[in-house]
Amino acid sequence: MNDRWLLILGANSDIAVGTAHQFASNNWNLMLASRNLSNLNKMASDIKIKHNVRVKTFEFDAAAFDNHKTFYQKLTYKPNGVVLAFGYLGDQETAQNDFEEAKKSLDVNYNGAVSILEIVADDFTERGEGFIAGISSVAGERGRQENYIYGSAKAGFTAYLSGLRQRLFKKNIHVLTIKPGFVKTKMTFGRDLPNILTASPEQVGKAIYKGVIKQKNVIYVYPVWRLIMLVIRLIPEPIFKRLDL
Repeated sequence: MNDRWLLILGANSDIAVGTAHQFASNNWNLMLASRNLSNLNKMASDIKIKHNVRVKTFEFDAAAFDNHKTFYQKLTYKPNGVVLAFGYLGDQETAQNDFEEAKKSLDVNYNGAVSILEIVADDFTERGEGFIAGISSVAGERGRQENYIYGSAKAGFTAYLSGLRQRLFKKNIHVLTIKPGFVKTKMTFGRDLPNILTASPEQVGKAIYKGVIKQKNVIYVYPVWRLIMLVIRLIPEPIFKRLDL
């Protein structure tokens, strides 16, 4: 039986499910962590049957910072890799008028990620092995009126992963940043997304696995997103602020 263990944080998300199946199909055992254990246990049973790997489930709340160290210490196995898949899109207009909604986005998308990944990074540094894959967003590349609170948290997370990558490279630990672009998930259900630019969770899972194996630094699931975001970043501010992007 294979002894490699992957920890997926936020394992109930659609992207996490696609990623879990991709790693399991390549003989990785899984530790799945999320708030909804009932749903997680169903997912674990499905993966065990399909891929004949070991799967453990754990309760984890990204915003419960005080519990993160205890959560990590209680894991059944020390992970060889971690995929951080949790996130919260929220509602921009609500967040503009209710700081609790804005804080939830900041806590889940940035503070929670930093809290748990610093614990993971210390463990990997001590053991001298491991990889971290963090799912950020193209929304973090330039603030837009449509989602700038969520985007600012993701911008912070992207910068955090960049710094973590530089720190851990010297310890032979790989850090991957994933910017999926549009993805068909529960979070984007009902939104009018262009098919040509919209990936499936399974495609994202394959891209993450490939990025880890090839030790990429930053990946876009559809490479065209790199060009799109370059153009958006290059638009001068006096023009950009007049646009409805």
